[in-house]
Amino acid sequence: MSGMTALTSTSTSHQVELQEQYPPPLPVIEPTIESAAERLTIDDMLEKYCGEFGAWQWKNFVLANLSWTLEALHTMVVIFADHHPHWRCVDGTDCDAAAKSICGLKPGSWEWVEGRRSSTVAEWSLICGDKYKVGLAQSMFFLGCMMGSTLFGYLSNSVLGRKRSLVLVSSLNAIFGLLTATSPYYWTYVLLRSLTGISTGGNAVCAFVLATEPIGPTKRGAAGMSSFYFFSGGIAILSGLAYTIRPWRKLYIASSIPSLVFLLVVLPFVSESPRWYLVHGKIDEAMKVMKSIAKCNGKHLPEGVILLLDREAFNKDDRISEIKHVEKGNLVALLGSPITRIRLLLAMAISFVGAVIYYGLSLNVINLKTNLYLSVLLNAVAETPAFAITAVLLSRVGRKGIGVGTFWFSGGFCFIGSLMRNDGRWKVGRMVCGIMGVFGMAGNYNLLFLYLEELFPTVVRNVAMGGAALAIQTGAVLAPFVVVLGGGLAFGVFAGCGLLGGILVFFMPETLNKPLYDTMAGLEYGERGKIVI
Repeated sequence: MSGMTALTSTSTSHQVELQEQYPPPLPVIEPTIESAAERLTIDDMLEKYCGEFGAWQWKNFVLANLSWTLEALHTMVVIFADHHPHWRCVDGTDCDAAAKSICGLKPGSWEWVEGRRSSTVAEWSLICGDKYKVGLAQSMFFLGCMMGSTLFGYLSNSVLGRKRSLVLVSSLNAIFGLLTATSPYYWTYVLLRSLTGISTGGNAVCAFVLATEPIGPTKRGAAGMSSFYFFSGGIAILSGLAYTIRPWRKLYIASSIPSLVFLLVVLPFVSESPRWYLVHGKIDEAMKVMKSIAKCNGKHLPEGVILLLDREAFNKDDRISEIKHVEKGNLVALLGSPITRIRLLLAMAISFVGAVIYYGLSLNVINLKTNLYLSVLLNAVAETPAFAITAVLLSRVGRKGIGVGTFWFSGGFCFIGSLMRNDGRWKVGRMVCGIMGVFGMAGNYNLLFLYLEELFPTVVRNVAMGGAALAIQTGAVLAPFVVVLGGGLAFGVFAGCGLLGGILVFFMPETLNKPLYDTMAGLEYGERGKIVI
């Protein structure tokens, strides 16, 4: 018995020793979402598998950016609807045909050449002591834009998303535009223009991001710089509409119907941004969009490849965590990070001074005393070379270089214009300076939205762009008051704004060849090398 016991003890000891030396294999675990063969950020997946700017992105880019054309119609229609029409003396009266103003003429001794229905000024007698009401209506529109850019910046970043926000914007634009055409009184007109401003203010924020977020990193810059061709095209189309449709009420109808067409015919073919899906934890929906992009572009997206957030790519602990953490994209989160807080303040300041220059110089068109329809058309056409030049220089000079250069280019010509007299041949020189100033700022605006998109992560991108749009509309409201200063003083203000804008851009980071971050944590790690959860 003792021998058997010893033998058994020896055998057991030997088995334990073998087990320690050759442990049993681990159980086979089927691959899950968390243990997939390959997980990539959206930018990496676009570059590696889906294609950066193929047929899918081209279609989505064009269709979404058509909304910019509609924004131009709703914004610039007042140039023609609120214009001061020509007048003439009535035969058989003691009217002075050589008078420079109708304010000193007897009522009934003169009449509007194209009738009272030609503009709001003629229909509601917005002349002489009531002339300020023309500017008031325009200012109320831009005040509405200020509210709308903030409201839709939040909605498109949170509960509604980019596409549904654009659907709402287009619906409201069509409704308010058509109702404006029925305004019985001036104050009704002001109210409806304010409401149109609220919906129009959210358009740029939604359309630009929706069009450019699905584009790959190396193609996004050139594509984003092309968005503003659609706005200039809208101004050119509007000048043609206004030339053929003179009554202001009919013009509002004609400029509002395209929004209905866009809503019913175009928007159903526009896709929601996969980045918005991803940052809100809707991975399945985001993957459907990415598979659609790959298929349409003639590419193959393997089954084992799925999306991950940039913060997961940087942080392995977060990557293997089973807890899905969705960052909240709101103003509190935007201001909570020192990086995004400073960027937002600088972006708003840059947007404000840029708007003062651009809108202020654009308003000088009415002082040229030329054909209004032709002047607006030429103004739109003159901006297109600036778009092309900035797009070419984008990858060579960088965002900061173009930003500083366009501000100082515009400010330099405005400074020269401020030194010129407003008589004789000097008037032509000042006009050229104004045109060159607009040319520079057109290139600046072409860069601005792309720069803003790259400065902020997806989770707060539209909130930040809404803040910048708010600053732009504030500058647009104040620009007419600068124009009232007239002469060299107004040009001096524009020159000062150009100098200040260039200095402010110096404090912004360069975003050329940097990734488009999705989360605040990803931005913090990418910029500082640390994760903040």
